[in-house]
Amino acid sequence: MTTLTTYTPQQIAEMLEQRAIVLVDVREEGEYAAEHIEGAILCPLSAFDPSKLPDAGEKKIVFHCAHGMRSAKAVAKCLASRLPHAAHMEGGIKAWKSAGLPTVR
Repeated sequence: MTTLTTYTPQQIAEMLEQRAIVLVDVREEGEYAAEHIEGAILCPLSAFDPSKLPDAGEKKIVFHCAHGMRSAKAVAKCLASRLPHAAHMEGGIKAWKSAGLPTVR
């Protein structure tokens, strides 16, 4: 059984720089428009359909939200759909900003 994999904001920043992941923001449109992590794609949890995630090729899909709750729910939906996407960023964008990492406003 696959379980939730958690990454720190620093690990996510490194993986983004290496182009090793596709970062999926599961917050809502307004939240994303106000501020987001550069390179993250928007797939709001309110309309989340795991079958409509982009093809990541060899990259791993990692989810994030504001605090980490919605991204964990996105992982659960993927696993229920038998998709192998089981990673998220702990603490969400709040932790990302607390780590001093940049956002797009």
